[in-house]
Amino acid sequence: MSRHIQVTFDAHDPAALSSFWGEALGYVIPGPPGVDLPEGADPLAAWDEFLARIGVPEDQRNTRSALEDPDGNGPRVFFQQVPEGKVAKNRVHLDVRVSPGLQGEERMAALEAECARLVALGAARVQRHEPAPPLGSGHIVMTDPEGNEFCLD
Repeated sequence: MSRHIQVTFDAHDPAALSSFWGEALGYVIPGPPGVDLPEGADPLAAWDEFLARIGVPEDQRNTRSALEDPDGNGPRVFFQQVPEGKVAKNRVHLDVRVSPGLQGEERMAALEAECARLVALGAARVQRHEPAPPLGSGHIVMTDPEGNEFCLD
């Protein structure tokens, strides 16, 4: 029997990092328990209001955040605040699949377009790897706003 997984990121700023990854993955920040968010409402603002209402001190309101796949298929992504910084290459990273079924220059153009979009959101481009058939189809290595490495694949 397969298991459901949650991907967890250590972060300095869980709200900002979850906002970046929500945009990168097409995921959403769920609303607080018992709160129905109207269309277009800011879920982070709703969480801040909810946490204030239940008495969570302001300095503890950005200690965690989460994302969910709006289609219910992908894993939940959780962000937890940690005091230490990232000191080495992450041992696990995400491959963000943005060009399924594409090959060659068409594939690389799709990766470049997504790279540009994510750089505008705070990511950094690290390196482009050209297609090397038969096994390598090309990818772009990037880092998120807190330096976590990931690939556009």
